[in-house]
Amino acid sequence: MREIIVSTESNSDMPQSFIDKNNVLVIPHYYNVEEKMYGEEGNCITVKEFYDEMRNGKKVGTAASNPAVILEKFTELAKQGKDIIHISFSSGLSMGYQNIVNGANEVMEEYPDCKIRVVDTLSASLGEGIMIQFALNKIAEGKSVDEIADEAEELSKRLSFIFTVDDLEYLYRGGRLSKTSATIGSVIKLKPILHITDDGKLVALAKVRGRKKSMAALVENVEAKIGSYKDKQIFVGIVHGDCEEEAIELKNMLEEKLGIKEFRIEPIGPSIGAHSGPGTLGVCFLADER
Repeated sequence: MREIIVSTESNSDMPQSFIDKNNVLVIPHYYNVEEKMYGEEGNCITVKEFYDEMRNGKKVGTAASNPAVILEKFTELAKQGKDIIHISFSSGLSMGYQNIVNGANEVMEEYPDCKIRVVDTLSASLGEGIMIQFALNKIAEGKSVDEIADEAEELSKRLSFIFTVDDLEYLYRGGRLSKTSATIGSVIKLKPILHITDDGKLVALAKVRGRKKSMAALVENVEAKIGSYKDKQIFVGIVHGDCEEEAIELKNMLEEKLGIKEFRIEPIGPSIGAHSGPGTLGVCFLADER
């Protein structure tokens, strides 16, 4: 059987130690600070530095994966006789998914023995991370590329990602809110609860006032959605925009409420954090209802 490699994008937010240990291929998404571009290996700043730049009012932006890089990385694996399962960022949030599909098709046309399956997680950050771990588990069980991809596509329908932001200004800059709504919401300390829909897009679930209430609302939404998956988690991902202490507090709230033990807490990387901002808190988990 041909070796199967799992690939993903840098906005899966899985730590480098996990990536290295499991030989996961990472396709970069890019980000910039005051027009200086980062994202390639060896040309990055730390998550802390990035969020500090945002707090200091620096202009930031993002760009999707580079088709030339995708082609290069996939071709290298095809030449080595390996197959690929790519766990992708939501097609509803970025053109990166289509870039990956196009690159995969081009490589398979040139190397017909190579099989590449692209799984649209319709999610982001540790939502992708959950699916990466799922694919690795299935590879260890000896499943084929098609078997794993088919199962992953079905499981993605159960992948929920809900989050709250601390500052509405960043959602305004990203085109998610009007300036008026962002200004008024900030004045009255409004904290939206958002989620990624069945078609991989971002919408608001509710609006609450104050940080503590927004964290409680996240827990309530997890409890309402999780259903029969309460004891079937690969892991529950807690993601944060450089606010680890609150992420740990949120994890403790969920553990106390639901009895879940398998957690992973990771910072949201720059390519997503540029749109959500410092202080973002979110939960990625498997659920009866996305």
